[in-house]
Amino acid sequence: MHFDPFSIEFQKDPYPTYAWLREAAPILWDESTGLWYISRYEDVSALLRDRRLGRAMRLGTTEEPFQPAPPVPEYLASFQRLSTYSLFDKEPPDHTRLRGLVSTVFTPKRVETLRPQIEAATGSLLEDALVKGEFDLLEEVATPLPVMVIADLLGIPDADRPRLRPWSAAIVAMYELNHTPAQENQAVRAAMEFWDYLKWLAEQRRRLPQDDLISALAAVSDSETGARLSEEELIATCILLLNAGHEATVNGFGNGMYALFRHPQQLELLQVNLSAELVRTAVEEMLRYDTPLQLFKRWVLQDLDYKGVQFQAGQQIALFFGSANRDPRKFADAGVMDITRPENPHISFGAGIHFCLGAPLARLELNVVLKTLIQKAPRIELVEEPAWKESYVIRGLRGLKVKAG
Repeated sequence: MHFDPFSIEFQKDPYPTYAWLREAAPILWDESTGLWYISRYEDVSALLRDRRLGRAMRLGTTEEPFQPAPPVPEYLASFQRLSTYSLFDKEPPDHTRLRGLVSTVFTPKRVETLRPQIEAATGSLLEDALVKGEFDLLEEVATPLPVMVIADLLGIPDADRPRLRPWSAAIVAMYELNHTPAQENQAVRAAMEFWDYLKWLAEQRRRLPQDDLISALAAVSDSETGARLSEEELIATCILLLNAGHEATVNGFGNGMYALFRHPQQLELLQVNLSAELVRTAVEEMLRYDTPLQLFKRWVLQDLDYKGVQFQAGQQIALFFGSANRDPRKFADAGVMDITRPENPHISFGAGIHFCLGAPLARLELNVVLKTLIQKAPRIELVEEPAWKESYVIRGLRGLKVKAG
């Protein structure tokens, strides 16, 4: 089998290729992309936790790069600023400091307080959609919901919220392996506009704090050292929360619902038993079975021998989350969708120090939207076969046309 991460066939259905890679080449060097590809669960899980690898191209915890980093083109500087100040691309000690500050205010307890408004928003979106008979479940429910939630959480004024989704979509397109010059231009423009907007809003909140996350992030400080988020770190954190949370919810729900339509017996289980526990295990299986984030990269920070393979400092490793989540060595009947799966240690949100900060919010949104959909449209049906986006790293559908049935 030929491995081509850019092919349309691979983007539509990467899982047969994953199955081949796990057996024939579980650790594969690909000259065309300059990446090591890792496809087995055991290896992906271990390397996510290996501190000899990192998101930032640094050696250990020093401030000096272990090799000269290629200069960022001047026109990409505005986009690169997001990575420079975001905990997403930081390593200890900066990552430890930033995550500690953000975790102080963005807590699971605070997320749980959002449940009533998520339930109300989901119900309202579905009611408006259902009166149309046929509608796009992604466009009219799954896409606007997380934007509404994170906008409420951050304190974005209603009039400014329509700008958030286009900004997010343009920025995350840059994480694809084969993004185009046009996408680069759109991402740079979106990063500049989003940055300037949040800078303005943060200044307003510093002067007149409100009961929102931006105000809390602006005020939080370390109880021992007094350290605070810089203006740049606050802005980058807000952008990260929107982008990561939005993409996980939209694509996790879209991919998962399409999988349920293709497994009607699984959908029927929910239609006859909408218990909180079954909804919970269904959401976890949706995330495992067709993972929204298929690939996550790490820099090799020092030469290392891993299972006899020599990784060199400065190389990059691409971890196949989607493949790991279908590895039969870890999951019984890994290629089968089973929403009653009792043990489901998928790695759709990563692992180690970079485990997704927004996972509790994404899980809450997915649980609420799945339960509300089945309650309000227990006989929901797929109208037409959907098309996949021409992307790979972030796997998702262009739309999902349904009717209440």
